Amino acid sequence: MNHSVTHIKGLLDPIETASIDELRNVQLQRLRWSLMHAYRNVEFYRRAFDEAGVHPDDLKSLDDLARFPFTMKSDLRDNYPFNMFAVPMRDIVRLHASSGTTGKPTVVGYTQQDIDTWADVVARSLRAAGAHAGDLVHVAYGYGLFTGGLGAHYGAERLGCTVIPMSGGQTEKQVQLIRDFNPDAIMVTPSYMLNIADEMERQGMDPHQLKLRLGIFGAEPWTGTMRTELENRLGIDAMDIYGLSEVMGPGVGMECIDTKDGPTIWEDHFYPEIIDPISGEVLPDGQYGELVFTSLSKEALPIIRYRTRDLTRLLPGSARPMRRIDKITGRSDDMLIIRGVNVFPTQIEEQILRVSELAPHYEIVVSRNGNLDQMEVRVELKPNAASIGSDGEQRVVKELSHHIKSYIGISTRINLGAPCSLPRSEGKAQHVIDLRHH
Repeated sequence: MNHSVTHIKGLLDPIETASIDELRNVQLQRLRWSLMHAYRNVEFYRRAFDEAGVHPDDLKSLDDLARFPFTMKSDLRDNYPFNMFAVPMRDIVRLHASSGTTGKPTVVGYTQQDIDTWADVVARSLRAAGAHAGDLVHVAYGYGLFTGGLGAHYGAERLGCTVIPMSGGQTEKQVQLIRDFNPDAIMVTPSYMLNIADEMERQGMDPHQLKLRLGIFGAEPWTGTMRTELENRLGIDAMDIYGLSEVMGPGVGMECIDTKDGPTIWEDHFYPEIIDPISGEVLPDGQYGELVFTSLSKEALPIIRYRTRDLTRLLPGSARPMRRIDKITGRSDDMLIIRGVNVFPTQIEEQILRVSELAPHYEIVVSRNGNLDQMEVRVELKPNAASIGSDGEQRVVKELSHHIKSYIGISTRINLGAPCSLPRSEGKAQHVIDLRHH
């Protein structure tokens, strides 16, 4: 165990320093409880287990979980709004809902105990990221039905931080408050952090002069190249927090500051599996596939083998005994298939960030000409590259299209705009415009 973990050992939850055997034992006890709780109290699970010919008593080891059926986002929508709840409505103290961009929102509920657990795992996450009591934390995740803002807020308070509940939007005001209040940490989506950094530069502010030392970024996939960009530009440690509302909200996993090697999953509350997205078969640790979660301690909305659509792999623990996930490269439902080639927005982002004159903002427009898919990538120059002239612009376009062709394997049209010409995100970035289905 390295020095930096040892010196905060006194502050860690006992489970964070437990042996793997102790952890697996806690998981098995909690998993048995969770399966029985879901089976007894949620008609959907009782029916699903019965149809699959399994009963919670059949779980003798953690491997037996593979015999239980999956839960899909569509199951939550089909049981909209409250039919997946395992406790009466009088015990539900809060409701959240996903954005519902593709139909009905998925609704999640919390008992008081669930809210306390959530605050605990977010506090644990912040501590793992290098935050501590007394830090000023600027929360620029959206407040409201989205789990980001309030999830971050309660966790930061639980750790003993001072919270600035700014929410998303009002970018000029965000920057003014960051200047005036001088926070130690910011919690926000990475794409909106870029927007804030642009605004700092527009106001002639040097982010390196601020106290800000930590950025806790989540809610959308982002690349290692984007981490370097954010760290260099802002003089901070950029850390990856992972979560999703159906499983809890932010704080399901968190990168540890000592290792920065992908989010550690808090496995005492959320049991991870990786499956083959097509066959549903459980894959061994280290193999890439789709991430699946089973909640181990949730009362209001127990979730059994929930298919996240996030593509990653499970890696052994490093700063903690719990396993880590590799950086999420994308979601299976974000994947574009262009002329038979699988393309993720993050792959395009990585190539854009290799071209020094380009800002990290982009849009991918997919259309169809006859039977052929066509892809256009809209990018913009950085303000300091605005005067490179038409020769420079041609060179930038050529460089980017060459990178995309050689690394991803598709030809694409590059549309280069002036600085600040692309729309800016105030929450989760919408990078893809798919016109093929219109």
